Amino acid sequence: MLDQLMERYPKLTCVRGEIEEAYRILEESFLRGGKLLAAGNGGSAADAEHIVGELMKGFVKRRPVSDGMREALINVDPELGAGLGEKLQEGLPAICVMGHTALTTAFANDMDAEMACAQQVNGYGKPGDVFLGISTSGNSKNILYAAVTAKAKGMKVIGLTGKDGGRLAKLCDAAIIVPEQETYKIQELHLPVYHALCLMLEERFYEK
Repeated sequence: MLDQLMERYPKLTCVRGEIEEAYRILEESFLRGGKLLAAGNGGSAADAEHIVGELMKGFVKRRPVSDGMREALINVDPELGAGLGEKLQEGLPAICVMGHTALTTAFANDMDAEMACAQQVNGYGKPGDVFLGISTSGNSKNILYAAVTAKAKGMKVIGLTGKDGGRLAKLCDAAIIVPEQETYKIQELHLPVYHALCLMLEERFYEK
């Protein structure tokens, strides 16, 4: 998959090693029962939501629930359980911390809007989880606060950024700094990077 990615986007060859490291971090976390918390602003917030969508349901595979889960659903309610067993899919646990309007606006109003993402990382995050911060500049204050909180919680941090990586790169266990300077061009390279990561994870955890 990475070979195909590099063929389609030769510019990304310089960050292949960082993409591989990000994959290893995510793989290890999911193997140990961890989860991903993702965050960004503007288009990067949409990217964070996009990533969660690809991980939490079938991307290119259907990912049916196990026979045991299907049986358990039917045991709870034969009619409803049968429908659930047919249509539910397995997912890799991931949360975008840019939503949850009541929580984020309450924290922004009562405390500090720039720390609203950090508050969710503090509440959801556990040692072994992963925080993915998406920032084209690498200097978005709310993403930096969230990354610092994640490290303090014993989480791994992955950065998806551009330009020189900004302050975020220094906080990351894996910093994918795509080789562009303008925001929209950076975002154009972020999408194939995270699609590749999601495809690789789906292939790893859902072989059928």
